[in-house]
Parts: sequence; structure tokens; C-alpha cells
Amino acid sequence: MGARSPRIVAVSWGRIEVEDLGVVKDLKVWPGGGRAWDWGETGTGHTPGIQLADAEELLEHGATVVVLSRGMEERLGVPDATVEALEARGVEVHVAETREAIDVYNSLVGSVAVGGLFHSTC
Repeated sequence: MGARSPRIVAVSWGRIEVEDLGVVKDLKVWPGGGRAWDWGETGTGHTPGIQLADAEELLEHGATVVVLSRGMEERLGVPDATVEALEARGVEVHVAETREAIDVYNSLVGSVAVGGLFHSTC
């Protein structure tokens, strides 16, 4: 395994604190780094939700496992097409409410090449 993914230190409404990256509202994270997730880059919205284009950067950085968060109130959609497209590329996908998704992600840090998309509000 290459670079370790940064651990998510804390989450609260509108705020995600990440090891070595600081604080962001929404997060893209991958082996060796991460950054704020700007939905405007791909035209993402709560409906239909996370698109394959949102996850491409994670794969480019070597993620073989991807954790997708649905938001604190699970209002962010995760279309079957997105999950199926990732799985078709050999990626293991986990989808959960944000706090649960962070627990899953942190449990995988250091053992697999994990990446994730995390939404800190609804």
C-alpha cells in the first residue's frame, strides 16, 4: 500500500476536521491527501446526488475502497448508477450517514487505500 489516507479527527454540523488538512465543510479525501469538496465543480446537488465525476479524483489518487456519505440527515443522494460504475471498476463502495461513514472510513485508514466523499450538513 502507498500513502496513508488522512484520518478524520472530528465532525459537527458544517465542519469536518481532517488530520494535516484542517477544517472544511465538505470533504474529498484519498490516499496521501484531500481537499474541500466543491459541489459546483461537477454540478452535484442533493438530487440526484453523488456522481461518478465526484469520485474520479479519489481513484486518480489510488483509492481502491470508497466511502460515500449521505449527509447528517441523509438528504444527499447516492444513485445506484454511481455505486455500480465504481464497482465495475473494481472499487469496494460503502454508503452511509456522515458520522457512520466517517467511522467506516477511519476504521479502514492504514489498512487499505481508502478515499471518501463527506457532506457535513443535511
